[in-house]
Amino acid sequence: MDDTTTLLRFATAGSVDDGKSTLVGRLLHDSKSVLADQLEAVERVSADRGQEAPDLALLTDGLRAEREQGITIDVAYRYFATARRRFILADTPGHVQYTRNMVTGASTADLAVVLVDARNGVIEQTRRHAAVAALLRVPHVVLAVNKMDLVGYDEGVFAAITAEFGAYATDLGLHDITAVPISALAGDNVVEPSAHMDWYGGPTVLEHLETVPVSDELTAGPARFPVQYVIRPQTAEHPDYRGYAGQIASGVLRVGEAVTVLPSGRTSVIEGIDALGESVDTACSPQSVTLRLKDDVDVSRGDLIAPDGAAPATTQDVVATVCHVADRPLTVGQRVLLKHTTRTVKAIVREIPSRLTLADLSQHLDPGRLVANDIGRVVVRTGEPLALDAYADSRRTGSFLLIDPSDGTTLTAGMAGEAFTGHENEWTL
Repeated sequence: MDDTTTLLRFATAGSVDDGKSTLVGRLLHDSKSVLADQLEAVERVSADRGQEAPDLALLTDGLRAEREQGITIDVAYRYFATARRRFILADTPGHVQYTRNMVTGASTADLAVVLVDARNGVIEQTRRHAAVAALLRVPHVVLAVNKMDLVGYDEGVFAAITAEFGAYATDLGLHDITAVPISALAGDNVVEPSAHMDWYGGPTVLEHLETVPVSDELTAGPARFPVQYVIRPQTAEHPDYRGYAGQIASGVLRVGEAVTVLPSGRTSVIEGIDALGESVDTACSPQSVTLRLKDDVDVSRGDLIAPDGAAPATTQDVVATVCHVADRPLTVGQRVLLKHTTRTVKAIVREIPSRLTLADLSQHLDPGRLVANDIGRVVVRTGEPLALDAYADSRRTGSFLLIDPSDGTTLTAGMAGEAFTGHENEWTL
């Protein structure tokens, strides 16, 4: 697949007033991805505020409270494209109290853009965002050192920040880091190269976004097919048709391949694959297809079909890193529902061994509960077996949600297995 057809999902993160929304607005404006009426609206609001130039941050800060306070509160998604690539951008909040929003925006990202104010350097919130990116296994990171115009475009300032961030990020297991000195307000090195920093020979932010390799994680790993619906038309035309519909979460499925149905462990062979009303020999993630199996085995919604010999182990004891997203706390002994792909089971929180302080990666042992925006380790016992991959192996089949059974509120986002890929700061039970 070449760059003309690839899609890059990326998220932005940065502390308050680092210029994150301005960067996103500049990216959209200078890549000519803003509609004329949108730009006119921004120019009008900016003029009403007495600003001489359009405030490009308004292109993403859409909530009234965001505009009034000049901050980002919720995740803002923007879709745009250049001649080389299509993009889905998640502009996430920078405040500590909105860590859960960053987790939401970065959970499916191929790349994270972490902003740093050149005047302030690497601060606690910078380390927090790097840690969240590492927890979520974001493959690529761009360190955008912003407001270089306010430090006289000093190469030494940029080099010092890059070295400090790089050392911390490497300890977390983040290895693909690209640092770019920018001024989002002036447009330096965002879309067009800067005339003020001839000492920098790397790509602009957009150039890097257009050329960074997109992960082939979805097709490279073992096949995973969560069953969403069982199709039994029982019509005169199809009296014996039995198909299992869903979206392939990862890997490739082929006709004639031996598969295992989990959690039952029954085996069969793929007899046919139907995609968009036609039979095909192979299908890959993220296609939505219907599988037909050779044997009449018991398969229900929530079951997982995987290649025989490459199927995940089933378990009722889930050990995971979680980010608590609800305003009500998560406590030891609490009864919850656990939703994993298309399967939802009853569960109980057995332990909360630790809560993580993202600023320095220290642990608070046995906190007893997690409150909104907390990241911690949990042990959950489920009422039925789950076919759960480690999050490090598959972000799609290694993630889950904990839900309040009384009203359906999402409580916690979970990542099964170990937390970080780095060795020096491995965070385990």
